[in-house]
Amino acid sequence: MTFQYPTPAEAKLIAGEVFASRYNDAAFAFAAGSIMRGEGTFLSDIDLVVIYDRIEAARRESFYCRNIPIEAFVQDLETIGWFIENDIQRGRPSLLNMIVEGHILGQEGNARKMQSWVAGLLAAGPRDFSQDQLDSLRYQITDAIDDLRGQRSQQEIMAIGASLLPLLVELSLRGRRQWNGTGKWAPRLLRRADPILAEACDRAFRKLFQTGVVEEVISVAEAALAPHGGVLFDGYCQTAPASRRTTPLFGLDEDLPESGSG
Repeated sequence: MTFQYPTPAEAKLIAGEVFASRYNDAAFAFAAGSIMRGEGTFLSDIDLVVIYDRIEAARRESFYCRNIPIEAFVQDLETIGWFIENDIQRGRPSLLNMIVEGHILGQEGNARKMQSWVAGLLAAGPRDFSQDQLDSLRYQITDAIDDLRGQRSQQEIMAIGASLLPLLVELSLRGRRQWNGTGKWAPRLLRRADPILAEACDRAFRKLFQTGVVEEVISVAEAALAPHGGVLFDGYCQTAPASRRTTPLFGLDEDLPESGSG
């Protein structure tokens, strides 16, 4: 029997049912996700951003309604600001997209105001990479392609490739001051931003995962790094904040010999 995911109209009814039965004391909510856009596939879920006037702590809940998975992000008017700011800092607007594209349930007036405010944030784009953030990403990519140059098993090559691909996507998107994405969104956003680079990545990583041939991935990575200063290892320094301290472990401060003692 073929699974039939709901149409957008049916998904709105399911979201409304969940909102009325499970979150009936909330102010409003936004129902979003691929099903709502008419792009649902097997096990696609409905994302539900639920806004209360006040709750003790934000939470994320997962459950089923009519055999459709629901991911609920339960917030209030204060916690939502922290999570939106976190999305902006990371350059990954998951929550912002859900709010802007969401079907409104509950108090429409306030929900529209929030949608308008978040739409402005989304249109403004992510904040610029700091030099420290850019250098950290360059260093990680350099480290990964240096690892690929060594004698590696197929398993190790696949693991390195799996960690390298999202780093290249992040560099390519954030380097263009565009929003980043992970998982299934990574190739979609990369193709939208740079179809030629997206095709080169797809071809190179397919070869890497299927045959273990690393040269094409290394070439793509070096080309992606070039506009941002190229590979980075020699001279790289990352300094931890001075506040990152704890009490000395195991009393070692008492046992260490003085400098210069035998």
